[in-house]
Amino acid sequence: MEAALNEQKQKEKLWTKNFILLFFSNLFLFFGFQMLLPTLPVYVNDLGGDDSAVGLVIGIFTISALFVRPFSGAAVDIFGRKLFLLLGLIICIVAIAMYGFVTTVLFVLLLRILHGIGWGVSTTTYGTVISDIIPSSRRGEGMGYYGMSTTLAMAVAPVTGIWMINHFGYNQLFISSFISTAIALALSQLIDVKKISTEQKGTKNFTSLLYEKSALLPSLLVFFMTFAYGGVVGFITLFGKEVGISNVGWFFSMNALILLLIRPISGKIYDSKGHPWVLVPGAVFGVVGLAILSYSTSLIGLTIAAVFFGIAFGSIQPALQALLIERSPIERRGAANATFFSAFDLGIGTGAMILGAIAGMTGYAMMYRLTSIVFILFLIIYCFYLLKKHI
Repeated sequence: MEAALNEQKQKEKLWTKNFILLFFSNLFLFFGFQMLLPTLPVYVNDLGGDDSAVGLVIGIFTISALFVRPFSGAAVDIFGRKLFLLLGLIICIVAIAMYGFVTTVLFVLLLRILHGIGWGVSTTTYGTVISDIIPSSRRGEGMGYYGMSTTLAMAVAPVTGIWMINHFGYNQLFISSFISTAIALALSQLIDVKKISTEQKGTKNFTSLLYEKSALLPSLLVFFMTFAYGGVVGFITLFGKEVGISNVGWFFSMNALILLLIRPISGKIYDSKGHPWVLVPGAVFGVVGLAILSYSTSLIGLTIAAVFFGIAFGSIQPALQALLIERSPIERRGAANATFFSAFDLGIGTGAMILGAIAGMTGYAMMYRLTSIVFILFLIIYCFYLLKKHI
């Protein structure tokens, strides 16, 4: 049986032209986006915006992306992938091109709404197209490698963006972000979407396609994971100040390195052993990582916590995406991906808000300890699903 499976994997090529094009297109899309993540708050502040304005600029982007995802997912299933790859990226490019011309915080807010809409459409469509491309026998491995494009951008782009505004100013930042997103658009149009898409041409009720029922379990689980992630990323700098660790940036560097290393490994385990062999250990690593982080008072402890949390996030996310594809009908993948990424965004947003409030009452160390409960809930719900599946 195992020999037959290995033979099937060898026949089903993963690194096809379409996969490579989508990998690099996604890389450039996220690179252009991640450059703006740490720099736009500074830009808003220079325009005269206070802390609440900065928070609104960040939050309104997520809200607009979250709002548009269900509609874009349904539209991708009905009207096709190619159109919405083009539409979403054009909206992103227009928004980025206009950042350099704004003179008020209000204008930035309006552009963030537009950019969020383009981002929601683009990322939902990318997730759907990659679902079509990856061979079923190499689904976990393919999602692991594809996720590396996002991780590479997350590791390099924020630092690049900060370096640019310090040495060249905001105009060069916006031009570079524009060029990166334009490259993503150009590469996306070279993908042979016609051969890999399965658009619905029927007359189904549009509202019935806004979410996919089979995607609810992976979406709930990814919500728990990103809820914890929102707390870790959002407050790690403040936690460092609380316990006297100055160089907390090392946490992000080590976390990104572990993400790059673990994704292809966990993907191969998924394909050969199944999702329980990835998701259960991943959640356990999450619990341990948060516990270590909460007790860290030195750079060594912070680094060890980054390794554990990197293994958790890097293995769970692609495994859940693979599980999502496995459970969803091929003609409903747009709606399934919209449901999944909506839960992803919602988890980060609500995690940052709720855990921030908890930190205000308990301190950041205790907040991280309490956050480990989220991974325990993850394990309980997932194990209940496995038990129910085998009864």
